[in-house]
Amino acid sequence: MPLRISTRPALPISEKVTSLRERAACGAGDVSGIGRLLSWARGLGYGGRGGLRNLAAGLALLCTPALPAAAEDVILAFGDSLTAGYGLPVEEGFVPQLEGWLRENGAEVEVINGGVSGDTTAMGRQRLAWALGDAPDLVILELGANDMLRGMDPAAAQENLAAMIEEIEDAGARVLLVGVRAASNYGAGYRTAFEGMFPELAEEYGLTLYENWFSAVEGEDLNAARAAFIQSDGLHPNAEGVERIVDDLGPVVLEELDALDAPAG
Repeated sequence: MPLRISTRPALPISEKVTSLRERAACGAGDVSGIGRLLSWARGLGYGGRGGLRNLAAGLALLCTPALPAAAEDVILAFGDSLTAGYGLPVEEGFVPQLEGWLRENGAEVEVINGGVSGDTTAMGRQRLAWALGDAPDLVILELGANDMLRGMDPAAAQENLAAMIEEIEDAGARVLLVGVRAASNYGAGYRTAFEGMFPELAEEYGLTLYENWFSAVEGEDLNAARAAFIQSDGLHPNAEGVERIVDDLGPVVLEELDALDAPAG
């Protein structure tokens, strides 16, 4: 399963990363170090040279990013901390769980983690072009929660989402739009405007809308649901919560993948 969240230190300025795939690969410094080892080995005798070459070749294999076997479709999960897997071990986050679910259900896919914790729609709009460098077939667009938590104007968020939808479609990818509910402490007018922008965008652009990210972890007893499926911060789903979200969202993603393969017209 591809690892899409880097645990390495910040990249040096001289190291250029051109896509989310490269962020998960070994750094240029690692590869150049292997090259220096191979060069040094040329000056040794046959026995020492052969041993070091074998070692260096093995290290090079370890630093070669694994490619998905016969992946037919690439999905970019583009969002904020909900997509990124905030507060969870990498393997328990949304992206690894979704990719695992899709593969278990017969889809040959690669799911790329384009989630950045704290991102607003404006921030996502600024970095979208770079994220599209991996040429996804489908983009799961999940942004807006941080706009709401900061009390930002829903009209501005809607404008940013519309611009991102158009940019994604211009890049040749399909969009699955994911909405979120406004917090209950906001006034009725704000909640109506914020929550209403998602179905408005879906209708305007002819998109499939998954209306509420948290719908699978809500219930009649909200306190019990929070205790079972939400982290102690009261905002982000725990591993069990992510599993429920994936179980509910997964079939929608499968339908979107089927639509990619459907004949035009």
